[in-house]
Order: sequence, then C-alpha cells, then structure tokens
Amino acid sequence: MSTVNRVLLGLLGLVLVVPGGSVLAVGLGAPAPSWWIHHGRDDVLLGTAERTRWRDSGWWWPTVIAVLAVLLLLALWWLAAVLRRRRLSEILVDTGDGEGAQLRGRALEDALEAEAGGLDGVSRAHVHLTGRRTAPKARVRLLLEPDADPGAVLRGLTDQALAHARESAGLASLPAKVRLRGVKHGAERVS
Repeated sequence: MSTVNRVLLGLLGLVLVVPGGSVLAVGLGAPAPSWWIHHGRDDVLLGTAERTRWRDSGWWWPTVIAVLAVLLLLALWWLAAVLRRRRLSEILVDTGDGEGAQLRGRALEDALEAEAGGLDGVSRAHVHLTGRRTAPKARVRLLLEPDADPGAVLRGLTDQALAHARESAGLASLPAKVRLRGVKHGAERVS
C-alpha cells in the first residue's frame, strides 16, 4: 500500500503544483504561452462566459455531481486504507472445546521480541504481527551484533522463539519474514 500511496501523492502533488505554479508565475508577470488559460496578471480563473456556458444544459449538473461523488469516494477509500490498522490486534486460539480464546496480538509480539532479543548475537528485536486472526504472520527485524553469525541467529529464532510462539498460541503455522541488519560500529584501532 505504501507504493500506491507514494504514487497517488506524487500525482496529486504534480496536479496541484504545475497549474498552481504556472498561475503564480503569470500573476508575477511571467509571459504566458498562447495556449494557456490565463493571459495576464489581471485575468480571472473562470470568466462569466465560462461559468455560465453549460448552466442551462440538462447533462451538466448531473455530470459535475457524479464526478465529484466519484472523487469523494476515492478520497474516502484512500483515507480508510491509510488509517486502517495494519497491526493484528488479537489472535484466535483454539482451546479444543469449540469455544476458543482470544490472545492479544501485542502480548504475543512482546513475548516474541523478548525471546528473540535474548538470542546470542541479537542486539535488538522488533516483531510486528499481520494477517488474519486465525492465520497470523510475523514480520521480525533483528539488529545483529558485529560478531553474530546470521545463520545461527536465524536457526535460533526459528527453532526457539517462533516455535514457542506457535505452540503457545496453538497455531498450525506461524510464517515469518525476517530482516537481519548489523549494528553500525566504528572501525577498530589497531596499534
């Protein structure tokens, strides 16, 4: 969704900056091209003839209202997509009695972070749960210490932290996307 956001924001910015900048430039005295809608500093955006041209046409106002309604719906969809919570708030745990229980997503994230952060070679861990409440997915970011073995850290995360989280929540699987990054450190001085 972040790519769609960036593209839409870029297009919206371009649509607003290009005409706005050119109107500002013409208003400040820059020469306007012959095809441009404004021809001088005192020219108005919509003249009387342009404002009243289609006033008596039967199709004009329904078309304007329909276009504005579509633009409003697109803007509301975009706002809802941006504001929608990406974090999984709860996980449905099968208790075996047909009822089930709810586990707070943040509690499982905290437990995973604590266990992953305690692995040898891990400086810091961050866990984010996404997906559906019956099929969660984990996004794990690990900050590795300079002397850490990434393969050993990944095995430890898979065999310990993720396995414990999967078993404690009663999940059949807990797919995870793991990002490993090394701690930035200065060069060591050799004498």
